[in-house]
Amino acid sequence: MRLVQILIPKGNRSSVIGALDENGIDYAVFDEVGRGEFEAMVQFPIPPSGVEPVMEELVEAGVREDAYTIVLPTETVVSQRLSALVERFPGLRISRDELYARAQDLAPANSTFYAFLILSTVIATTGLLLDSSATIIGAMVVAPLMGPAISASVGAILDDPGMASRGITLQVTGLFAAIVTAALMGWLLQQTILIPPGLDIQTIPQIAERTSPNFLSLFLALGSGIAGSLSIMRGSGSTLVGVAIAVALVPPAATSGLGIAFGLTGVAIAGAVLVIVNLLAINVSALILFYAAGFRPLEAEKFEGVRESVVSRIVVIGIAIAVLSIALGTVTWATFQTQSFEQRTQDALEQRFEEANIEDVELVSVTVDYRPADLLLGNQPQVDVLVAVPRNADVPPDLAQRWDDELTAAMGRDVVVRVGFIEAQLSDGRSPASEMAVRTATREVRPQVSRPIHSGGADGRRTARPTGA
Repeated sequence: MRLVQILIPKGNRSSVIGALDENGIDYAVFDEVGRGEFEAMVQFPIPPSGVEPVMEELVEAGVREDAYTIVLPTETVVSQRLSALVERFPGLRISRDELYARAQDLAPANSTFYAFLILSTVIATTGLLLDSSATIIGAMVVAPLMGPAISASVGAILDDPGMASRGITLQVTGLFAAIVTAALMGWLLQQTILIPPGLDIQTIPQIAERTSPNFLSLFLALGSGIAGSLSIMRGSGSTLVGVAIAVALVPPAATSGLGIAFGLTGVAIAGAVLVIVNLLAINVSALILFYAAGFRPLEAEKFEGVRESVVSRIVVIGIAIAVLSIALGTVTWATFQTQSFEQRTQDALEQRFEEANIEDVELVSVTVDYRPADLLLGNQPQVDVLVAVPRNADVPPDLAQRWDDELTAAMGRDVVVRVGFIEAQLSDGRSPASEMAVRTATREVRPQVSRPIHSGGADGRRTARPTGA
């Protein structure tokens, strides 16, 4: 519920009171003696969704738009007409004046905004390098990105170019500052002992997750924008809702900065693309939700112009998202293809090994090194097979090439197969703790490779060391 307090201009007391009576609203009237142009102050309770329509009627009854009006949230209201008002004004949507005030409050001062965003980026960068999701989530609580995202959409809907421009500027410059901060932090850390020499940040799961973005990332951004807008529109805004918006923007920005610091162009570009897509998705979802909820400018003559402006914004942002989503779709397809290939390869080798039924020989592991970037660049999948054999068993000399030919025929794709061997010892069965003990042999066993593997190529593949040697 809301408690509305309005100053009634002289000569309009009866018309204002009559409008409240017609709407079945309980009210209290007080004589106004502080200002000469007003004769009374009226206050009344009203559901949140009823503030805007009732205020429009009171303006027609003589309440000036520049009159002193206060809208206060209330916890409990006891009124005989309350149930009728709730039925007449269902829903929880706040008024446009309250929405405007909330949007202004959410966008902090520039110094506060940049200070908190830089601190959030520092914490998020640390969490990425530590592979700590808890640290990253903690950083999102600090990030003040919800305010600019909401104020940009509210400014566009309520025809306030200044608010919209400031919201967009804070988002763009803030995320650029986040990328620069992460890049500087990554470069400085490399000069210390806090990061081991030769660290490949692409192997860190939290970073790898943001260098292979797919369509699920887009759903995260859309959901974050809707959640933030809905929380403000329903008057239940919370900093915790802003965590969802921040998590879609700050970690990818920090990842892009680390890519710059470590000289990894692919990581920097992938992180930046994810930031841009998420930023656009958050803003367009908020814009659509506010417009669909019926928020419009106060001046009726501006309705048509705002509608055209909002529609054009939505179309432009939608086209930009569609273009950038080509990259997301490509990564999604490549990820599905490589993971499917990995699973089918493992199943095929396990099946062939079982069919061979080689006595005292055990298939220890099958590892497939095939990433989305390899598929897009045309690199061959590398399959590493580890086999445990008894000390005196004969190893087939052409096992790697045989499996290479079989997998190439079965998968329709040329592969590189490497087989490594370890010595296996079978227990005598008297120990209840284990039925099989497999130990690495101290003698060297040369791994079998189906064909030469070159290192340091332009495709960026790493040279795999012999397994079980």
